[in-house]
Amino acid sequence: MSEFLVNLLGERLVNSEKAEVDVQALGSKLSLVGLYFGCSLNGPCKQFNASLCEFYSKFKKTSEHKDKLEIVFISSDQDQKHWQDFLQEMQWLALPFKDRHKKMKLWNKYKVTSIPSLVFVDATTGKVVCRNGLLVVRDDPTGKEHKPTALSPEPSPPLRTETRPVTTPSTSPEDMAPVVWLRCPPCRSLTRVLVESYRKVKESGQKFEIVFVSADRSEDSFTQYFSEMPWLAIPYSDEARRSRLNRLYGIQGIPTLILLDTEGHMITRQGRVEVLNDPECRLFPWHPRPVLELSESNAVQLHEGPCLVLFVDAEEEGELEPAKELIQPIAEKLLAKYKAKEEESPLLFFVAGEDDMSDSLRDYTNLPEAAPLLTILDMSARAKYVRDVEEITPAVVEQFVTDFLAEKLKPEPI
Repeated sequence: MSEFLVNLLGERLVNSEKAEVDVQALGSKLSLVGLYFGCSLNGPCKQFNASLCEFYSKFKKTSEHKDKLEIVFISSDQDQKHWQDFLQEMQWLALPFKDRHKKMKLWNKYKVTSIPSLVFVDATTGKVVCRNGLLVVRDDPTGKEHKPTALSPEPSPPLRTETRPVTTPSTSPEDMAPVVWLRCPPCRSLTRVLVESYRKVKESGQKFEIVFVSADRSEDSFTQYFSEMPWLAIPYSDEARRSRLNRLYGIQGIPTLILLDTEGHMITRQGRVEVLNDPECRLFPWHPRPVLELSESNAVQLHEGPCLVLFVDAEEEGELEPAKELIQPIAEKLLAKYKAKEEESPLLFFVAGEDDMSDSLRDYTNLPEAAPLLTILDMSARAKYVRDVEEITPAVVEQFVTDFLAEKLKPEPI
């Protein structure tokens, strides 16, 4: 356990007085670590910090599990004085200010896209226990109900075991496969497309169900919106279950469409992108594809972590196929490796042709106009890695990926 935490967080953390704390000694007691991503200049972070202080203080004073949990602040501050002032308001630990490399690795590893964010991870394995710790603090502000084991996902899929339809379903829960979880509004355009996709999949005879988890602010608005949907919903009155699903799947924005299989394992968090890109449902149940063709609808994924983007001289979608075939075996190999460890791949793969989307990305990241051009873009770190060679071969791509994962490449600023 201690060795794992040292690899995750480094050998030393600091407390509010900047005194060093030995991670190896700390790790021998812990079963859960909360990674708190934030910034001193961010208003929501300041507000959440006060709530987290209350939660942490009560938990450490009253819980029988007080020694099993620790929180570590991972700052995105650029000014050390601001960081130090903010740290003095905290009772927990923090990554040292200068350890920017470790901070970015944690941001990418846990797919943090906004702040404040609190991700609870198992202290032994680093696996995510709860992605949306903000809701844990909101729902249990004094820490009375919290214990380290309480955040763990249930062994059985919560939607299959607990979902109760608002209207009588045509399909029994045992027949739902895969289970899909939808949370919205505000995007009614997604709902319109999804209604048609739902109809097509059901008519094809495949086992499929959708469950609406509302973010509406009143039961009347929920009832009106749900009347447009042919699927099931968590009852609006069951706020506890809706909140638990938010915590379990780390929902930070809407609309979000998450696809699950019959065992409750996640197929993809990008259900919205998949449905909008596949109106004929040919790729159902929308398992992640190793390589994506860059488009306006999936460009948002460029901000979810490091992405390999192969730019080629192609104006039509069909012309991108040779580029996809070149990098697909490498992408599949990496996906399989991390899936075996029950982890998400540390790298997404894209091919990009000659279009407005690709031109905008090149301009934003200040890339040369060369084609083909092999790059890795890390938007959260505002870093890019460029391999400008005369010929791009599978061996060149594989070595580029290997060197990046081994941290042998020197980044350029975006």
